[in-house]
Amino acid sequence: MTTQSATISPEGVTRARSAYIAGPVYDWVFFLLPPIASVLVGALVSGTWIADDRFWLAGKRVTWSALLLGVVVNAHLVAVFVRSHLNPDVFPRHRFRFLVVPIAAFAAMMTSMWAVVITTVLVTFWDVYHSALQTFGLGRIYERNQGNDPTALRGLDLGLNLLLYAGPIVSGATMLTHFQRFELFEDVGALFLTEIPVVMATHQRSVALAVILGGGLFLAYYVLAYVRLARRGHAVSFPKVFLLVTTGICSIWAWGWNPFGQAFLIMNLFHAVQYFGLVWWSERRVLVERLGLRRSRAGAPIAAAVFVSVTLAYGALAEITSDESRAMWSLVQTVALMHFFYDGFVWSVRKRQI
Repeated sequence: MTTQSATISPEGVTRARSAYIAGPVYDWVFFLLPPIASVLVGALVSGTWIADDRFWLAGKRVTWSALLLGVVVNAHLVAVFVRSHLNPDVFPRHRFRFLVVPIAAFAAMMTSMWAVVITTVLVTFWDVYHSALQTFGLGRIYERNQGNDPTALRGLDLGLNLLLYAGPIVSGATMLTHFQRFELFEDVGALFLTEIPVVMATHQRSVALAVILGGGLFLAYYVLAYVRLARRGHAVSFPKVFLLVTTGICSIWAWGWNPFGQAFLIMNLFHAVQYFGLVWWSERRVLVERLGLRRSRAGAPIAAAVFVSVTLAYGALAEITSDESRAMWSLVQTVALMHFFYDGFVWSVRKRQI
């Protein structure tokens, strides 16, 4: 198995491209090990005061684990604005979607309960799709860095990641928690939609059987397709394989069985860590430049501190106050929607640039 691929510079000099994205240490810390580390965190906090002891905060009872997870999740959601609004190569070309769309979404939720309910349900399930695509995107970069055609079997990789994330949810222990969001349609009189959780719970065994059989066949076909491709010279990327295998095991175990009662902590924690790592790696120069620290020797550490502090401050504000008023709830949901929308869009822009 090769670990580097050769690229040709404009000067005609052959250079080796690392199989990693930012470097071995950075990748293992922020991209490759977080799924396993999150499982360990879930196991460590399970049954402790961190996960079990409840206290009152802003009119609701919470645990420390739920509170801290909520802060981190909201912080990573707002971090997308570094990729969209601060990047001078992206923002000036797409001002409408970066300025008008979020205002329109917020205004819709402030004036229509239908918009509030639809957005809340949409955020729940778009989050699953978005998480799958983040792992998919990292995997495709690893393929490119290995020297492979980045479009080879792209559709299979997309299908695999959707299966690994969505399959355990619709067939596992956390299914009802996700689909209970449809009960919010009672607030707008759409009672037929409130029956969806009951229907899913009634047919979950059949859905699980279909996912297991269909997923098993897909996995067999996926492995066979890649074996055939490898025999034709396709270099296997170890980081990509490790990422997909550990993420898949983590997803199936957490969403499917929820063994520690910490499925949401496990899955959301490693996704957020990966996203923070991705944003800092791709936008660190932009942050340093925007903060006027380009000439400072401590420019990068200061920019990193500002980035983490500002996003966590928003995360804390959103987690503590989002239930207090319709305006705060609408703002938090708007940020979540724009996170999914903007992140997918920026990925596509970067793909075309590459």
